[in-house]
Amino acid sequence: MKRVIPLSLTHGELFQGELAERIPYHRMYGKQYCLPSVTGYTTDEYEELQAASELVDRIYWKALRFVQRHLPDEFLKEQLGIHPSLIQAARIETPWHGVSRQDWILSAQGMKCIENNTDTPTGIPETAFLGNEIISRHTAHRSASTGMDEALEKAFLSLINHYQNAGLTGTIACTCYDWHVEDKCNTEYIMNIISKLGFSVIFVPLDQLVIVEGDGLYGNGERIDILYRLYPLEYLIHDTEEETGLPVGEALIALVEQGRLALINPPQSILTQSKGFIALIWALYERNEQSAELLGHRLFGVEELETIQKYLLPTYFENTVFVQQHIPYVAKSYWGREGKGTTLFAGDGTLESEEWGNQEDEDEAEEIKQYYGEQQKIYQQRVMMEEVEAHTEAGLQQGYLLTGAYVIGGTFAGLLPRVGSKITGDMAYYCPAAIVE
Repeated sequence: MKRVIPLSLTHGELFQGELAERIPYHRMYGKQYCLPSVTGYTTDEYEELQAASELVDRIYWKALRFVQRHLPDEFLKEQLGIHPSLIQAARIETPWHGVSRQDWILSAQGMKCIENNTDTPTGIPETAFLGNEIISRHTAHRSASTGMDEALEKAFLSLINHYQNAGLTGTIACTCYDWHVEDKCNTEYIMNIISKLGFSVIFVPLDQLVIVEGDGLYGNGERIDILYRLYPLEYLIHDTEEETGLPVGEALIALVEQGRLALINPPQSILTQSKGFIALIWALYERNEQSAELLGHRLFGVEELETIQKYLLPTYFENTVFVQQHIPYVAKSYWGREGKGTTLFAGDGTLESEEWGNQEDEDEAEEIKQYYGEQQKIYQQRVMMEEVEAHTEAGLQQGYLLTGAYVIGGTFAGLLPRVGSKITGDMAYYCPAAIVE
């Protein structure tokens, strides 16, 4: 089966009118981001991704509750890399993340989930709107993402009700950097979901939020009770106000701890966002019998152990196992995003490839390399991504397919396929997911 199927339209013919208005970042970094193509999945592949992603999501949730209830602060700080000022808030148990997206490889060894993005996943308008429109308008196939809006509505309704039941019944706001087009479009999509649920919601640019310590968060002259933030917690916690020196990140998290503010995604999402969490799941899998000493029963049941063995990869806090056994592996920075801080190693330990992002400014590039390079790392067995061909304005491109699977509120919601290099970075192409046979 040809995996990436071009449409009989040029980029300009496809991205005009509503599609171009709703997804203005269909071109990024001076080239195409969204291609006039679709990524084809068989019915069997789609159904397995649907079922497997929900099973993996349950594994993450079980491990998350184990961490929140049983592991000491020192473990969260040292092994998961959680900033000490985030730990108390991260222990607050919340029903759902809001939005989460797993990354999957369709490999010769079967489908493998390589990580889980639970703090600030993007790609929402592409998956929930653009892909469905392209496939319905220009192909005879079915979209793999028709349930995304419904899943978002159910999850956000559950979260908002949860917070309102706790007394946070005031203003709902959404925030991001308003100059960042992609983030602004993702945030506006969530705003529309909240509005469809019947709630009033406002947008406040990130730099216009005002924190009054011990009182609350304010924006547009209103006190905010619930905040959807498309801004990573690992950045936020280090933020300070330039003029006063106020540690605004810590002050905002303190409001959460005091019950004066609720976040979506909630602070617990930082635990599962840490790539150290992947290594923790594997350690719990390998030591499942020992968990009975603490819990009175084994953490994972038979089906869950089978899920981990089948769909997850051996992942450790150090690389000894792979080096000794000459197994190819991947080193990943704990807070790496868009592939940054990821390095591929061959079975003999040779460095094959690394990703630091698309930065034209040399000083900025060096700063980013230093930021991700100095972070803690996890080491994961390497599997080869499927090699595909994509038709672009620069000609036929050879690339590798990474499939994002959204699981929102415990329910599979859609697929985000991207075609990039051996490490999927910020230059990867998006081609919507279609069920083709």
